[in-house]
Amino acid sequence: MLESLSPQQNHLLATLPDDVKQRLFPSLEAVTLPLGEVLQQSGKTTHYAYFPTTCIVSLVYELQSGHSAEISLVGNDGMVGIALFMGGQTAVGKGLVQVAGEAFRIDEALFLEEFERHAGLMHHVLLYTQALMTQMAQTAVCNRHHSVQQQLCRWLLMSLDRLSSNQLVMTHDLIASMLGVRREGVTEAAGKLHRLGAINYHRGRIEVIDRAKLEQLSCECYAVVRNEISRLLPGGPS
Repeated sequence: MLESLSPQQNHLLATLPDDVKQRLFPSLEAVTLPLGEVLQQSGKTTHYAYFPTTCIVSLVYELQSGHSAEISLVGNDGMVGIALFMGGQTAVGKGLVQVAGEAFRIDEALFLEEFERHAGLMHHVLLYTQALMTQMAQTAVCNRHHSVQQQLCRWLLMSLDRLSSNQLVMTHDLIASMLGVRREGVTEAAGKLHRLGAINYHRGRIEVIDRAKLEQLSCECYAVVRNEISRLLPGGPS
């Protein structure tokens, strides 16, 4: 399966200038990332930049109490490991694989060498970083001011944008952990979406059957993040 992967399946890599692709792509390593694998730890240095193709990685912030919430998610739109070039050395938040799949990765030293050498690579990853910051800010506002149902709609839509399927293998417990809410709230919201004909769910599998309905029920946060990604890196997930 890894042999059939192409860096072009990651939008950030696909939009790089041709001369940057020629130098960067030979250094990329295809990897399979299982559910629950940790790609980076908060406060610790990272050694690889990851470019997901078929997996989704949640950037999660954890409190001393053990409570946690997702601050952003990364799929085939971007990369995990912005700490490598931001200058702070250590990661902000845990990088946790929430949907298993494949990705490309590159060693820290090789990535930084190309980053410092090519303005084209620097320009693109900084644009992506701006889009990621928008997602983080919008997620914070959404979690504070919008209902659990609206948050769930936003989260489902953003996840689907980064997958080739209309299904997610995800328990209510895990979704609650990502949103930073109680499991009962997720169960209630999912039940309402099911009754409205937007989703089906059974034993940890969620199927979106009416995406238009889901978008209608979502808050404006989903569109804000989607539009910013499209503006900064046209042609990506939307």
